[in-house]
This record gives sequence, structure tokens and C-alpha cells, in this order.
Amino acid sequence: MPELPEVETVRRGLAPVMEGARLVEAVAHRPDLRWPLPERFAERLAGRRVAGLGRRAKYLVADLEAENGHPAEVLVMHLGMSGSFRIEAPATEPRLPGAFALPRSKAAAHDHVELGFEGGTRIVYNDPRRFGAMLLVPRAGLEEHPLFRSLGPEPLGNAFDAAALAAACAGRRSPIKAVLLDQSVVAGLGNIYVCEALHRAGIAPERPAASLVDLTGHPDGEIAPIIHPTLLIERLVAAIREVLEEAIRAGGSTLRDHAQVDGTLGYFQHSFRAYGRAGEACLTPGCGGEIERLVQSGRSTFHCRTCQK
Repeated sequence: MPELPEVETVRRGLAPVMEGARLVEAVAHRPDLRWPLPERFAERLAGRRVAGLGRRAKYLVADLEAENGHPAEVLVMHLGMSGSFRIEAPATEPRLPGAFALPRSKAAAHDHVELGFEGGTRIVYNDPRRFGAMLLVPRAGLEEHPLFRSLGPEPLGNAFDAAALAAACAGRRSPIKAVLLDQSVVAGLGNIYVCEALHRAGIAPERPAASLVDLTGHPDGEIAPIIHPTLLIERLVAAIREVLEEAIRAGGSTLRDHAQVDGTLGYFQHSFRAYGRAGEACLTPGCGGEIERLVQSGRSTFHCRTCQK
């Protein structure tokens, strides 16, 4: 499933086409994706102007202006496992830069939603497995929607720092990898980038989260202790930001289905230091260890026992 950098890459590719543009029509070739499409889906989209295109965790959120008798709403879009967007502009050939170019699927059977904009540009949502989703949510109620109300801070935002992560880890015996994958702790992190961040920070994925935090008694004698982020927590937050920013600059990672909106594959997978490298030498300078694979909660974890403690 595409992770935060992949979704952010798609957002940046769609934004120049969608932001400020008016939808002239919407066509749904089926009534559902992962869930049923909203009632009167095409009618509620037609004629609306897209005020902005954002991202929350792994969701794309398009702000629709209040007009034509419709309230301000947000078109929430999720790529699922195989969803992708294709931009079709009049008299313009697909742009496929770089060495990792791969055209998007254009099989009509998998083109489930089409958005037509003024000027003739169309955005086509293609999803062979139909695990993606499109919802229309009132703008005022977005943060309270079931998909969003439990999400933690964005890992690249100001609200996510060493103090916030330390507070989330305090008292938790769960492995640190499981805590980082908890979307209520930090939004948008997935298996690939958690493995990469833990490796860069030198932290073992099985290590209990609470062991990364220092607790001291409250000076007033209260029961609640004071939580102190350790150097490891600070190093982990820095590694999370670093790996996500590098992946976004590289256009994301391509495993199986993911490609950018212009058909170009992301290439951050060529910079992996841990993920998918079982049996290969650890790239940490001076380590001399080997990347191993273990299974945690049914998911593959790649790590180095020598330099991750």
C-alpha cells in the first residue's frame, strides 16, 4: 500500500491541475470502490471549484468551495493497494521523465472515476483491486469523521517532536515498531519507512517503547511522573523526518503497484538501507553486520542486530 511519501508525491502531481480549477463533470463507472460512493456523487461534484488539495496521513483531501447550493465539502480520496490517478490533458503527451518510467494502466475496466475540468483536462482514477475510496465529507466535520478523528500528528509537522513521541511511548511495553505504526501516535507512517527510520536511528524494532523514555518523580510528589525524551527518541524523530523527506524528494518508493501521476515510478527503493535487504551487508559505517528479516504482527521487519540495539 502506498505510504505517506507516495501519497504526498501524488498530491504534488495533482495539485497544479486541480487547485483553483472547476469541475465540469464527474463520471462514476461503478457505484462503489472499497465502500459505496457517496449519494449523488457525480451531481455533487459537477460545477464545484477545487480550492485546494491537501493530504492528511495517507488520504488526499480536496477542498470544494460552497456553491451551486452545495455546502463546503471535502473530497477524501484513498489509493488503497493499487489505486492511481492519470492526468489526461488535451494535445499533451504523457510526461515520463527519468529511468524508472512506466505507463499507468489504461484498461477501461479499471477506470472507475473520471473528473473533467474546464479546458478539457481529465483526471482518471484507476484501481484494479478496488481497495481505494472516495468520500464527500462536510468541511466543518472533517476532523471528527471516523477516518480522521483518531489520527495522530503528521510526522513532518510541528506537533510531532521528541516530547510528543516520548509521551506516546511512556509506559508502553509494545515494541517500538508497533507503536510507530499506530496511526493515533503518528499519522501516515507505514512498514517501509518505520523499518528505515529505526535502522538509521540504531534502534531495534523489538525494543519495548517504554525503554526509550526516562521517567523521574514529579517534584511536587504527584503520582504522574515527568517524561524526558532520551537521545534515542530525539535521534528517532530526526530519522523519521529525514527518511520521509528523502523519499518525497525521490518520488516515493515503488513496490508492486505504486507509480506517480505521470506514470513515473518512485525510486527511493534504490536507497533502502534495511527494507528488503535480508542477507545483505548492513550499510551503517563500521557496522559489519547483516540485514535480517523477522516477522512482527504478520509483517516483515528488516533490521541489523549488530547496530540496532
